[in-house]
This record gives sequence, C-alpha cells and structure tokens, in this order.
Amino acid sequence: MSDESRSAETSAARLDSISFMGAEHHPVVIVGTGPAGLTAALYSARARLAPVVYRGPQPGGQLLTTTDVENYPGFPEGVLGPDLMMKFEEQASRFGADLRYGTITAVDLSTPPFRLLVDDVTPITADTVIISTGASARYLGLENEQRLLGHGVSACATCDGAFFPDVEVAVVGGGDTAMEEALFLTRFASRVHIIHRRDELRASRIMQDRALSNDKIEVIWDTVVVDVLGEAEVEGIRIRNVKSGDTAELAVRGLFLAIGHNPNTEVFREWLDTDEIGYIRTRPGSTATNVPGVFACGDAQDSVYRQAVTAAGTGCMAAIDAERWLAEREMPGATALPAGADASRPSAFDAVDQAG
Repeated sequence: MSDESRSAETSAARLDSISFMGAEHHPVVIVGTGPAGLTAALYSARARLAPVVYRGPQPGGQLLTTTDVENYPGFPEGVLGPDLMMKFEEQASRFGADLRYGTITAVDLSTPPFRLLVDDVTPITADTVIISTGASARYLGLENEQRLLGHGVSACATCDGAFFPDVEVAVVGGGDTAMEEALFLTRFASRVHIIHRRDELRASRIMQDRALSNDKIEVIWDTVVVDVLGEAEVEGIRIRNVKSGDTAELAVRGLFLAIGHNPNTEVFREWLDTDEIGYIRTRPGSTATNVPGVFACGDAQDSVYRQAVTAAGTGCMAAIDAERWLAEREMPGATALPAGADASRPSAFDAVDQAG
C-alpha cells in the first residue's frame, strides 16, 4: 500500500470519529476566497447551485496585502486590493453565494458526497468541491518586512514593478524566478540589486546570462537581508555578508522577494495529485483533478502566472466544470436562489450555452 493510501485512510478514519448525521449538505462547496474562489462563487451562484464559500485563514487572498492594483481590467485608475476583493464579495453575494468564515481542516474525498470538516468541529458534505486556497509567498521572516508589506516590500514584480520608476530596488533570490523578476524590474528601476546568500546562482544558465549581462543589474554575493529600513515605506535595507559578517545599508526603495511560494493545499494532498511542491495537478484545458467532482483553480494549481486576472479566469472555469459535472450525473443542485438574491437575471450558464 502506498504512503498516499495510508494517509488517506488515516484522514478518513479521523472523520469517521465525527458524526455526519444531520450535517449540512451542499451541491457546491468552495474552499478559499480571493479572485478564483469568489469568481467561482459568482458563476455557480448565477447557475443556481447555492454555493457555500469558506473564506479560510486569509479571506480575500493575497490582494488584501496589496495597495494599488493597476493591472486588473476594468479599473483604468487602479483600485486598492482590499476594495477589489470587497467588490468581488458583494457581487457573489448579490446572486446568492453564502460566504462564511471558517477553514476546512480535514476532508474525505474518497467518493461523493464528499465529507469536510470546518475548524475541526463542524461537519458538512458536498456533491462537488472547488479548491481555491491559493499560495503564500515565502518571506524572510523579518518584522519590518511584514510591516512594510505593500509599502515597498513585494513578492510580485509583475504586480508592483511599475510603482518604482527611476529608483533603486533589490531582489532576493538566486533562481530563475529571481532572474525573471530582476529583468522585469529593469524596465522601471534605475538599478536592480540581486541579493543572493551564495557565491553562485541556482538559475538556469540562459537566465543567468540574461541577468548578468544587463547593465542595470548588480549581484551582491554571499549576502542576506537582515532588516528593512523605513517608517511609512521602504527607504533601504540592511544586509550582512555571510562569510565576513560585515553589515552595510543599501539605499533601495523597493524590496522584492523571489524565494518561492507555498501552495496552501496541505489538507488535500493525501487525496489529490500534486507536483513536488504541492501545486494541484489539473487535467489540461480543465480544472478537474484526479478525483471526479473535485476541481482546483487559482494559485493552488497555477505555479506560473499567479495573477488576479488569471486566477479569476480559472475560477470561472471551475464553476462551469462543476455545473456540468453535476448535470451529467443528474444531480439537481439548487433549484431556487437563496433569500435576497437577484432572480431577475438568467443563469451565467445560459449565456455560455448560447455562445456555443
């Protein structure tokens, strides 16, 4: 028996100790919010599937730690990350999505109806599950780093690079992602310092060559960041050479972390196929996982793009995939919108069907 099978048996046995008699049952349960989960909630609510959404430990996802969002379509003047997520929530709620606080802490995905446990206490069951738990950027663990997150500290150059025109910035990391971030930042910043704790890069040779041949990029070897300086925004960083122990201050206005992400998929890994890091594998051209009736969207299954707009797109896909999966099995789902929902508009999938 594989380790995965043993782990799944252990999880199932844990839920077997909890009574599911009289547990709430839902056609669609969405685990996690953010652009992916809330878009899935909007589409499935308009399809009259009465989705229940558990917000998880970070309601709204990474955009809650983002100030100005200037690359989400429809907001030519930009929008604050928390405000954008509030609009997502309002729109999903308008059509009847049930947004709840709570974290899914255990699951049994052996067969539908799937069994889930909320906050280690409340049992629920679901015909379909949409996973949109996202991924968390890895940080250095510095106190001021977290305090200045969104005020000069970032984990996404694509998202925030344009806010740093003609100033010096630093990138922490030594892999391909760090090189890509540094190269992207050269479009805006006057100089990009790559801070790397070793004396050689882990990046592929072609990415190293591109970065090291760029006149705007300087690599500071054998060095780590030990503090982030500034009160209201980043004004510099304190760095330390790991060989000599010498410290110095570097006057940069932006600090970009490129040391990887951790997908928030731990509770599902014993049931679902993932890559070596933990990103959920989905069928090409679909959000379907290896477990029929379970779908994954957003950063929980995307290690490449990690953008709000792409996450929202896969949230739409997951809702459509779930609705079609239910229809194929003649599971009726919800036949009426919850109280307070807007019943004057047709289902989202009416438009999908008409479009072919």
